[in-house]
Amino acid sequence: RIQILFEQVNKRKMLLGLVADSVLMFSTQIMFFVFGYLFFMLLLFSNYEIHQRGVQILFAVTFTISCSMFELIIFEILGFMDLSSRFFHWKLNLYFALFLLIVVLPLYMSYILLNNLRFLKQPKVTASLCFISWIIYFYCFWKIGDPFPIMNPKQGIFSIEQMISRVGVIGVTLMAILSGFGAVNCPYTYMDYFARHVTEVEVNNLEKRMVQTLEMILNKKKKLILEKRKDTDRSNQGDGWWSKLTQTLSNNTTILQLTDEITSLEELSRQIYLEIVDMNNMRERLLLSKTLLGQYFNFMGHIFSGYLAYKIFMCTINIVFDRVGKKDPISRGMEICADWLGFKFDAQFWAQHLSFIIVGIIIVCSIRGLLINLIKWFYAVSSTKSSNFIVLFLAQIMGMYFVSCVLLMRMNLPPEYRIIITEVLGDIHFNFYHRWFDVIFLVSAIVTICTLYVTHQTSPEKFH
Repeated sequence: RIQILFEQVNKRKMLLGLVADSVLMFSTQIMFFVFGYLFFMLLLFSNYEIHQRGVQILFAVTFTISCSMFELIIFEILGFMDLSSRFFHWKLNLYFALFLLIVVLPLYMSYILLNNLRFLKQPKVTASLCFISWIIYFYCFWKIGDPFPIMNPKQGIFSIEQMISRVGVIGVTLMAILSGFGAVNCPYTYMDYFARHVTEVEVNNLEKRMVQTLEMILNKKKKLILEKRKDTDRSNQGDGWWSKLTQTLSNNTTILQLTDEITSLEELSRQIYLEIVDMNNMRERLLLSKTLLGQYFNFMGHIFSGYLAYKIFMCTINIVFDRVGKKDPISRGMEICADWLGFKFDAQFWAQHLSFIIVGIIIVCSIRGLLINLIKWFYAVSSTKSSNFIVLFLAQIMGMYFVSCVLLMRMNLPPEYRIIITEVLGDIHFNFYHRWFDVIFLVSAIVTICTLYVTHQTSPEKFH
């Protein structure tokens, strides 16, 4: 009886602990949801009118689930919450994230695309086509895993390992592309060496050319309106049919010529405007380089250049020799301090605190970098008609990106802090994702270097 009572007391304690931990998790998720919603409305979608509340909610929910997984990583390091509670919330967040990425978001995106087609007016037809398009998407999603060594015959078809493996391939590829581009573009943007010399006279000359081009466009449009009015007046006159035919053909030729000239001038004005913006940015960059903040950015640009060279070298070594790190950077650094430098300290204590600091920095930088890129992508490709679809597509990318961050961040944790993460993610090939990241990072960095080199050579302005 005493043993039964003891087991009942333990179950009640576990249940109360799970309830308390769940209240904490859901409270923080509400905070993440509010932040994601405000980011959506105030920054990402401030210049566009939105009528679908579901798009706003799905974006904020995807952001919430992604941040919750990062929060659980911090809790793993700190040992916060009960072990069973952390395991439960890991499972809950991961399954919900996969359900969003594989089912909900693709279905909603297909609905938005099909709903914009004017000839589809019957709801039943639209729903059927949405389901068919999702089947096609799921087939393509599933076939992504065929070329990669991520299959395990012991796993079921719809196991969590099968889904995470495919999401990981897409997300790690995206992470590596962004990392390779950022590692090259950051020193290129920060260092004074790559800044162009732009004078105020050059900017003024270009602005005068812009005004002249706009005046030419205005004059051409006036002529076009007059020609169209003449054509209308001739059709109302009582002249002979042959005279009307010749005058109409001549007038149509003039109208087509004016339309082509206006289109060319508008494209020219757009290019001039972009050049003016670029030159003004260069002038601001040159002025900033003379300040203390600009010198700091220049110094950090040199630091990032060294990191880029080191990263490219290490990626090449890892690819050539098929090497994957066995230890996390924290444990390796502490071994160097203890064995080579002879320092004596509490390894477990400092491993926990350093893991918390480093992983926290990685999480903050990952979230910040992705949100900045989301804003750039959205303003580059969105319009009033496509904005809803673009936001859902960015939410899809964001979810896959953050799930992949968890896969790769596992290697940055000491072994005692990655036990639950490894158990939750299942029996997947972690080493493959690290090798795949190195390959894509190297390709992305080299392509970015070549692109910037071509830009450097073809630019009308010379770098100093």
